[in-house]
Amino acid sequence: MSKLLLKNVRLEEAYERENEHIVATRTGIYDVLIEDGHVQQVDKNIVVAGDVEIVDAQKQLLVPSFREMHIHIDKTYFGGEWQAPRPITKGILTRIEEERTLLPKQLPTAAYRAEEMVKWLISQGHTYIRSHCNVDPQIGTKHIEITKQVLEKYQDQITYDIVAFPQHGLLRSNVEGLIREAMAMGATLVGGVDPSIVDRNIEKSLQTTMGIAQDYHAGIDIHIHTANTLGEFEFYKLIELTKQAKKEGQVTISHAMALADLEQSRLENLVQAMAAVQIDVTTTVPTDLNRSTIPIPYLYNNGVKVSVGHDSLTDHWSPYGTGNTIMKLNVMAERFRFIDEYSLSRAWKYASDGITPLNDAGERVWPQVGDKANMLLVDGVSTAHVIARRCPITTVISQGKIIHLQDVGELKGEFR
Repeated sequence: MSKLLLKNVRLEEAYERENEHIVATRTGIYDVLIEDGHVQQVDKNIVVAGDVEIVDAQKQLLVPSFREMHIHIDKTYFGGEWQAPRPITKGILTRIEEERTLLPKQLPTAAYRAEEMVKWLISQGHTYIRSHCNVDPQIGTKHIEITKQVLEKYQDQITYDIVAFPQHGLLRSNVEGLIREAMAMGATLVGGVDPSIVDRNIEKSLQTTMGIAQDYHAGIDIHIHTANTLGEFEFYKLIELTKQAKKEGQVTISHAMALADLEQSRLENLVQAMAAVQIDVTTTVPTDLNRSTIPIPYLYNNGVKVSVGHDSLTDHWSPYGTGNTIMKLNVMAERFRFIDEYSLSRAWKYASDGITPLNDAGERVWPQVGDKANMLLVDGVSTAHVIARRCPITTVISQGKIIHLQDVGELKGEFR
């Protein structure tokens, strides 16, 4: 029986108002007792006898840990020498053509680099990782094998999912058989990519993807970068198949770029249809000047769950990933002008599977007795403060165990 007692942690208690406006977050100092991976007690001055690990949090803020919902740990430059991506000349097909020669060359270092990425993501507060994993004619299912081995090595620290991902096109590269093999090997979700642009056959691509998901009783995470009304058409086709297959709540659209392009009435109708079958969205919060960011708050407020992910840390697609989700939330908050205490604090849900210390009404709902002890100690005084000022994580706790400690120097609290 493992016990961890966190002394002197700062917990959010309620919002403070001034003339009906929320202007601050009230916090209190508590002790939190964790036993066998779950919160056992939240109170002032808890005293426990026997074998227990005691940590003095020194009034740091306790917050829910992060879930990395979109990453490719199997193909990365992270942990290796610096390389910038090559110029794009054929859109997504440029990268697909590169991978035919690049990925076989990277196989000798793939496991090492994947593990380096996992360790980094843990240090950045993630206790769950969803990794998309290439399945293609050049490498077959070797990346599935490597990814599974690496993630299993850290299963006492994180939970995870592996997406069997036909990056080169399910139909275009003729890998239905390999995707099925990947599912049998332990992949937990069926992936897909741009049925129109890559596979050039929306109906057959989506039907085949859904068929595999049905046969293996799995969910789907499909990348759809397609813009405007063509992307909208793909969404509706996926919605239709989700209904037919009774896969409500088991389908994710990653990127979902078309949601940034549609005029309001079309967007409203599409979002309503997505919410009806519980299709959720994962985004990297793109801020490129040539591409609008999907309307994240609008989607969430209208029943479509949205999560954030990093996609990569550095690879042949992009050099910009950081794995720092506090920074990612900061970028999102600035993009949507979350400048007040309330809106900043509500942003945490996009990275934590919806878990926030306070609910929308300002009532403390986390941590409660029985909750999983996946949490972070951060040198800040409220979730709003942490996001706005990018406050550092000092302690990562997963399944009730401390899995990472980071020395950030002098604790500054509200003065960060």
